[in-house]
Amino acid sequence: MHYQSHKKEESIMKVEYQNAQVFDGHKFVKQNFTVENGIFTAVGTNNQSADQTVDLTGYYVTPGLINAHTHITLAADPHYWDNKEQNAVTKTVLAIQNLKESLTVGVTFVRDVGSTEDVDLNLMKLHLSDLPGIVASGSALSMTGGHGAKGGLEVDGVDEARKGARTVLKKGAKNVKVMATGGVATPGETPYDVQLSEDEIRAAVVEAHHKGFPTAAHAQGTEGIKNAVRAGIDSVEHAIFMDDEAVKLMKQYGTVVVPTLVAPRAIYENPEELPYFMVKKARLVAKPHFASIQKLVQNGVPIAMGTDSGCPYDDFSHWVVNEMKMYQDAGMTPEQVLNSSTMVAAKLLRVEDRVGAVKENLAADFVVLKNNPLDNLSAFEQEIAVYHNGRQLVNRLEKAGD
Repeated sequence: MHYQSHKKEESIMKVEYQNAQVFDGHKFVKQNFTVENGIFTAVGTNNQSADQTVDLTGYYVTPGLINAHTHITLAADPHYWDNKEQNAVTKTVLAIQNLKESLTVGVTFVRDVGSTEDVDLNLMKLHLSDLPGIVASGSALSMTGGHGAKGGLEVDGVDEARKGARTVLKKGAKNVKVMATGGVATPGETPYDVQLSEDEIRAAVVEAHHKGFPTAAHAQGTEGIKNAVRAGIDSVEHAIFMDDEAVKLMKQYGTVVVPTLVAPRAIYENPEELPYFMVKKARLVAKPHFASIQKLVQNGVPIAMGTDSGCPYDDFSHWVVNEMKMYQDAGMTPEQVLNSSTMVAAKLLRVEDRVGAVKENLAADFVVLKNNPLDNLSAFEQEIAVYHNGRQLVNRLEKAGD
């Protein structure tokens, strides 16, 4: 069967997709679904009034993927990190390129967790139809001289942390990012370093939650992770050094973890053009990082897919699929991996009323695959078509009849 492309879909009010194998959060189920004005208007029923029908016999449909940890104003190209000539214009162009690259593997929504020049905030407000949706954080909150301070908003003490959160929220942020520990990519610190305190983090969390928005903590070392969890953070990013108490706290508080397993891997697999300090730390954290995610999976801590794309060699396409595969290596079933990349991430970002499932009244963000991703997650890099708000933005499927 040949996939029937339909270039006229944008001018047609109602399109029914028939005979698709649709992922329902548990398994693939044969279903029809209807898209009208960018919304799923019917799922699982026949629509006699559709303006056009598309036969998806033999194809698999998943919700659009959600990448919960990106840096759209950064580049995987290591030379970018030494470029002092970047400005708001060049970063905006780069961000658009990165977002378009995300679409090629089925990512239709991202959370950006640390941008510069407010590029992520401005792109989010534009709602550009040919780019993934964005939950933007603006500047991350860092202690003076701490991790990411160069491109972030430096705060010290509870009052400054509170004002910092209010500042990014005033600019339009829909997520507040804090730096709880040191990290790999910043010189002169280690992942173990405790940076923003529990009280400082809590002040930022309270402000975000007052507005109904989620929070994320860069937290790699054990004590910093615990500080963030006790402060009420919604998601811990990285979670490299976990002990049993940290796991217990996460289960108690309902914390979600965004692993970014590929971030250190992308560095240590490509050491030639990167600073020695960065490569050394990436090699140091790789094994304990993977072991920590295994521990979290075994204990049922929710995982939302996120890659840290924009870090050295960590691109917005190939490494997304690698991230998903590493979750499977860590003990998740393929079904759990797909959920982590769709509805779990949507709930974390508080956008589950908009995206994350093939469900009536949600945005028609979906991926059509020739191969079953439950058999091999590489399906997202193979024959694929990607729809965002009902519009086909990527098509690598064999097609006929154009």
